[in-house]
Amino acid sequence: MDLDVFVSAHRAEWDRLDALLRRRRRLTGAEADELVALYQRAATHLSLIRSSAPDPLVTGRLSQLVARARSAVTGARRASWRDVTRFLLEGFPAAVYRARHWWVPTAILSTVVAALLGWWIAAHPEVQATIAAPDELRRLTRPGGEYETYYSSHPATAFAAQVWTNNAQAAAMCLVLGVFLGLPVLWILFENMLNLGVGAGLMSSAGRLDTFLGLVLPHGLLELTAVFVAAGTGLRLGWTLVDPGPRPRRTALAEEGRAAVGMAIGLALVLFVSGAIEGFVTPSGLPTWARIGIGIAAELAFLTYVYVLGGRAARAGDTGDLTAAERSAAVPTAA
Repeated sequence: MDLDVFVSAHRAEWDRLDALLRRRRRLTGAEADELVALYQRAATHLSLIRSSAPDPLVTGRLSQLVARARSAVTGARRASWRDVTRFLLEGFPAAVYRARHWWVPTAILSTVVAALLGWWIAAHPEVQATIAAPDELRRLTRPGGEYETYYSSHPATAFAAQVWTNNAQAAAMCLVLGVFLGLPVLWILFENMLNLGVGAGLMSSAGRLDTFLGLVLPHGLLELTAVFVAAGTGLRLGWTLVDPGPRPRRTALAEEGRAAVGMAIGLALVLFVSGAIEGFVTPSGLPTWARIGIGIAAELAFLTYVYVLGGRAARAGDTGDLTAAERSAAVPTAA
């Protein structure tokens, strides 16, 4: 391609497009049609120049022109309360529902791992001795010990905020780091199950497993479910790199990645609820059955939300990704 000849042949079209974009008054119907046609041609010209004669000055000017024209053609879109409602009632639950084949097995296997670790620690005093000295273990597990006072050691509001921040960060890391073939996700998940198994094993060895479950279950059911959802989604994102299915790998990764980012926001809200339960309900003076009942109610509410609203939205075609109108317009390839 002779770049000078090409630029001379099409400069008038680019100037006309620029003039239409600078118009302060409303375009007529014919001018709007002309704007769209010139935008499509300019986008094609930009593609040809990039592939055949990538001159920085020409490419830069034409890129800005095409970007301005795309904004004028597609229009600027502002978020509204309708978008928030759609996300909460359709997008987020649909994304969680679609990922159920990943996070449900993740939840089951992780729970089994935590239970086995707890049994192994409870059944082997020599393993307990590697965790802490006998006096320290007694301070942890005795009535009124550190396991119990942990949940009431700070003001409820500050404690709930700290718990929410830590859990939201862990969930976000699972979602984001899934792109590295899911390997960091497995490590984060194992660390969580190890902490749970150590607590269960030590309290069980002291004959106080019921106390441990009474402290963990009220907030832990919903909290762990959110972590399992994040981990399962992160693993699915990693698998998309290996097997994108019928979609191009870049397209598949972009779609699943956008859905994962949306899930990070939704799971932060779920973890806010579990953090509030951990800060205000777990250390409260309510009977154990009442505290566990609140945790079960919160868990059932979330699962109903996912399987009813999410299932309905997923069957209607919602994937948790942006709608077609919200995605960046593809550059046309034909004039």
